[in-house]
Amino acid sequence: MKIRLTEFSDNWALMYQNEVQFLNSIFEDEIIKCEHFGSTAVQGMKAKPVIDMMCIVRNIEKIAEFNEQMKKLGYDSAGEWGITGRRLFRKGGENRTHHIHVYQFDNPQIERHLIFRDYLRTHPAEAERYTKFKEELAQRFDDTADYSQAKKVFVKEMEQKALGWYAGVRDFNPKE
Repeated sequence: MKIRLTEFSDNWALMYQNEVQFLNSIFEDEIIKCEHFGSTAVQGMKAKPVIDMMCIVRNIEKIAEFNEQMKKLGYDSAGEWGITGRRLFRKGGENRTHHIHVYQFDNPQIERHLIFRDYLRTHPAEAERYTKFKEELAQRFDDTADYSQAKKVFVKEMEQKALGWYAGVRDFNPKE
């Protein structure tokens, strides 16, 4: 799939909200909460215009029961797709619009994704640095698989900074 980096769009939040309504109508009580994450959830960041959404569910083992309903909405089911305990749904084929990452409520990947998002939201200089790195990679690579592979080390390092930031924020006690 060809890389398409685009300027930030306020429409991405609306696309997320609209899809949450569809997902709630399908998964109903199985969903505990949905979250918008990834670059489309960070004000000002350039991103592939694919909305990354996380659905936190009660029981991951029940999610396959919804594959047919998701297919009717235009999603294909990609199973775990490299992350244990995740179920991934993709919408839009070669012109993807949404990725739905489904995790059971106790999966440690949830916190990692949300901390990284919140770190970028509260550190605009880091978001800008990440954007510039993605722009460089998009010029070097045509295919999203190569582009994603090339991002891994940079993202892992930035995630470590985010986790350190989060630990500091969480340990902060204003009464001391």
